[in-house]
Amino acid sequence: MEGVLISNNKYVYDKYPEDTIYYEEVTYMDILEKVRNKVHAGHKLLTHPLSGSVKPNETPYKTIMISKEKNGLCEDSLSIIEESIQTFRKFQNNKKTPDWNEKILDDFRTIDLSLIENVLE
Repeated sequence: MEGVLISNNKYVYDKYPEDTIYYEEVTYMDILEKVRNKVHAGHKLLTHPLSGSVKPNETPYKTIMISKEKNGLCEDSLSIIEESIQTFRKFQNNKKTPDWNEKILDDFRTIDLSLIENVLE
């Protein structure tokens, strides 16, 4: 794999344990902030933080791929992650993520896994 996955999705970690930094019981926003910290440390975004058709206030799960290497601050990656955080906040202000039941959470985990699998194939 050319990058590292940052995720709060157990399904992603179970499938790609060697390539995933897994954060259990953190929010979508927490993942965005952790990725922003990695971008500040010199990693580059390899997938868009708002990829997929599920709105950021609908799902609690997110997986983002960043570069393994640190090559200095990438202004494009920083701009994208900052804009993604602002978009997430806007969606959350309009409507908070519901307290979904386990079946729906399972569906969201599966969607998030499928999005990253499509990138890796």
